[in-house]
Amino acid sequence: MSSEFIKSLGALDSLKVTISGVRGIFGDELNVGDVIYFCRNFSRLVKSKKCVIAQDTRPSSNIISNVVSASLMERGLYVYNLGIAPTPVAFRESRKYGAGIIITSSHNPLEWNGLKFILEGRGINEKELETLTKEKDFQKKIIGSEIKATSTYVSDAIKFIGKLKHSVMVALDIGGGAAYGVAPELLKRLGCKIRIINEKPGKSSRGPDPTNDPLKNLVTVSRRSQIGFAFDLDGDRLVVVKDGKIQSPDTTLGLGVASAIEKGYKKFVLSIDTSVAIEKHIKNEGGIVKRSKVGEANVVDLMIKTNSQAGGEGSSAGFILPEFNMCRDGLLTSGLITTMIGTGQFKEITQFMEGYHQIRSKINVDSKFHQKTLRILQNKMKSQFSEIITIDGIKSIIDEDSWVLVRQSNTEHIIRVSSESNDLFKAQFIEKQISKLVKQSYEEARRIRNN
Repeated sequence: MSSEFIKSLGALDSLKVTISGVRGIFGDELNVGDVIYFCRNFSRLVKSKKCVIAQDTRPSSNIISNVVSASLMERGLYVYNLGIAPTPVAFRESRKYGAGIIITSSHNPLEWNGLKFILEGRGINEKELETLTKEKDFQKKIIGSEIKATSTYVSDAIKFIGKLKHSVMVALDIGGGAAYGVAPELLKRLGCKIRIINEKPGKSSRGPDPTNDPLKNLVTVSRRSQIGFAFDLDGDRLVVVKDGKIQSPDTTLGLGVASAIEKGYKKFVLSIDTSVAIEKHIKNEGGIVKRSKVGEANVVDLMIKTNSQAGGEGSSAGFILPEFNMCRDGLLTSGLITTMIGTGQFKEITQFMEGYHQIRSKINVDSKFHQKTLRILQNKMKSQFSEIITIDGIKSIIDEDSWVLVRQSNTEHIIRVSSESNDLFKAQFIEKQISKLVKQSYEEARRIRNN
């Protein structure tokens, strides 16, 4: 994305525009003009002239939804509005209409908001992103219209998962998000008994990102249940709590992968930052694994290219099953996991995952210094590690059970450091040393710019 484009939006280098969508603080980095700009450009990619839209429960989502709808209708599109609905629901429904836009900033703080774009049931790719950032003149067309839409997601998911043979007691933390209606209905109709907290839309005792929250209330409630689930604001991220303990994001993905293996799937795609434990489990069961760049759209893109059946990214606890939905689907994953409660399969995968320790941290780095910082860091890491992989950020394979990855965030102004080992102290040591190198590289990048 060119600096001229950013400047034209008045966002300087703050607005995040990637295949994951457009994100920024609403009224500052992201404004109404930006929303109109991207929706007009996106409309050029919608061949069906139909687009489903949905929104999460952020304070700014309603006004942005109105702008999105008006912008698409201006370009002659028919808008099918789901209202407040989780991202997985919008992805599933977009298969009917050909395209979709979700008004959400997922796990970002509440003052943020953004747009996720869907084409043919999947997130946009790099080539389509270019179209979003290059506005062209358009001829005035007949104004489209808006239609209130409904979803068959719950019925579709129940048919895919199958009802439970035995009732499961589930503690459910909605987080005040868009899953407030869908998640309870799905789990009840599967045969679960549920206790719900943070059910009221827009109201929550915790933050929007369950993967980075102590989830104290859910931990307490889950002790009286067989399992606990927490969703982010748009319902694509899922955190599992078992026996009062928060499971790692990779364990959540591992449980989804185990359910896919149970269905007979053998071909998987995992993001480059996903636990090596999941890869080993797949291979132990006779499966094969491809590695993609981090990001839901990148995982899905490689799934399509390699005709893979399942996979995801561990950092966001994102299990993806293209047969049902080409996105992280926390709703579907929660249903699949309930079918494993009380089985040897559930115990096996959780114990196997507990043998590996992943440390994830983030370092505040101004976006305009991301690339320069990583270039300096790569030279430092080359002098210390023999094997460097650069398909996404900088990854070093230390041994068959240990690795470290450094990459810039696609959604926040940070650089992420992930390390893993079957030795906790080794994983912690690796993360500490590499984080120190990242900070040193950032300081060098700033000095170079200032000089």
